[in-house]
Amino acid sequence: MGSRRAAAERRRTKPAVIGSVAAVVVAGAGFGVYAVYGGDAGGEDSARTKSAAAAEKVKSGPLTAAEVTSTAQRFLTAWQKGDVAGAAAATDDAEAAKALLTGYAKDAHVKDATFTAGTPAGAKVPFAVKATVAYEKTSEPLAYDSALTVVRRAGDGEPRVDWHAAVVHPELRDGDRLVTGKAGDPPVKALDRDGGEITAAEYPSLGTVLDGLRDKYGKKAGGTPGIELRVVRGEKAGDGKGAKGSGAGEVADETLLELSKGTPGTLKTTLDPALQAAAEQQVDGKKGASVVLMRASTGEILAVANGGHGFNTAFLGSLAPGSTMKVVTASMLLEKDLASVNEKHPCPKYFTYGGWKFQNDDKFEIKDGTFKASFARSCNTAFISQAPELKDDDLTRQAKEVFGLSMNNWSVGVSTFDGRVPVQSKAQMAASLIGQGGVRMNPLNMASVSATVKSGSFHQPYLVAPSVDGRKLATASRTMSGSTLAALRELMSYTAAYGTAAEAMAGVSGDVGAKTGSAEVDGQEKPNGWFTAYRGDLAAAGVVQQGGHGGDTAGPIVAALLKAGG
Repeated sequence: MGSRRAAAERRRTKPAVIGSVAAVVVAGAGFGVYAVYGGDAGGEDSARTKSAAAAEKVKSGPLTAAEVTSTAQRFLTAWQKGDVAGAAAATDDAEAAKALLTGYAKDAHVKDATFTAGTPAGAKVPFAVKATVAYEKTSEPLAYDSALTVVRRAGDGEPRVDWHAAVVHPELRDGDRLVTGKAGDPPVKALDRDGGEITAAEYPSLGTVLDGLRDKYGKKAGGTPGIELRVVRGEKAGDGKGAKGSGAGEVADETLLELSKGTPGTLKTTLDPALQAAAEQQVDGKKGASVVLMRASTGEILAVANGGHGFNTAFLGSLAPGSTMKVVTASMLLEKDLASVNEKHPCPKYFTYGGWKFQNDDKFEIKDGTFKASFARSCNTAFISQAPELKDDDLTRQAKEVFGLSMNNWSVGVSTFDGRVPVQSKAQMAASLIGQGGVRMNPLNMASVSATVKSGSFHQPYLVAPSVDGRKLATASRTMSGSTLAALRELMSYTAAYGTAAEAMAGVSGDVGAKTGSAEVDGQEKPNGWFTAYRGDLAAAGVVQQGGHGGDTAGPIVAALLKAGG
């Protein structure tokens, strides 16, 4: 009680000012201690008269250091004192902020929180959080780092905290919330194909995958739930970037803190421990790298890894696949007799369609070359030049009917994005032929494309066998003709031996095929590098975001996994 009285006495005094460094003042109940930058934390807009406010001009221009620190001070101080309304008023979206900050105490059961601000970097202010999560008779300490950014509010230009859920916790996306209680889904003890336990400690890339398995199978695998602080995903978390409706799979709920352990159920997966370890090694230290390895004849996923572990790009990514999409496009052109492997095929420097002027990398051309040469060297105009002969929905139908893509019905065992090949017209349709425009894929999708070429038919990839829960796997409505399939394999084999994939595939022996890709992305200095390939009954694909040419970046990763598969 003595410490509480002392804290109450200190509240009657004006907070200490220490320049821009946070001073800590002890409080007694609820939110414990709050950090102060200096100056008056309690100044509200209401201190001005309405007439004076109306007379002021809209504030504009860069934020001053004083505006940044005072706004951050106002927000953190109010939040820490438990003044949710005051903290929300310091943001540019008071309604959303109030709802999430209220839930921080009531739903997440966070108490005795302290917020210690770091040194601002421009308009961004980092801060450290220390608190306690208490539920019924259990409690655990909680510590993490977050940050806020100060912006000028639309309308009056007043400085406010730019409100996003990530301010409260960096793992939150807009629409998510924090909840502490008995976990809705019991924990799952995931096993590899050999019966060994899979842990995120051993395989860091699988953290998000394990969350997904728990989401789907927690209640079916026979476990009992524990008490946890969890991120409960909201309606806006469709693709991990706050964009529901993009076609990407849902992001799984995430456990942030375990207060008491549940009893896990057991679930066997298709993952191969040696190949998973190899995949982890290949992406280690490469934040933008993702890769998937699967068995072509069955669809079993043998390995999946992401260099950045916060989001499962390999399964949920929605990225333009660049020239790796030419595998699908080539199959369509071959079927329509618009191309033939060893016949002459145009590859000019430029080709204009729909008002856009398309060109090849470094503006190269192949004079009197064959379609095989254009595929192997990844000539864009060789594909774009056929756009006038195509219907707007031809590529979409080919992707769905033969390769099982863009149907949004894969049942892998965790959430996935199953590719997107929309019907487009004019220039956008032409761009989609080379994996740009509105086409979106991830390594799982493109590994499946190579698997379809190798096996001769689409086998939906899966991480958990359908026999576990009786679910039905997706199917494609038709297969390529024998002649088309043979021609496509010849194109990919030639590319692996003599084309843009040759350097990466050097030393990968046996029945092999490959295709490289580079996808331009607005705002990036370097394109995303793609690579898809098969060897024997193995098929793999990878992407290195902002990596450059796929043969140089994603290629070595994919080739190493194909070698590791024996």
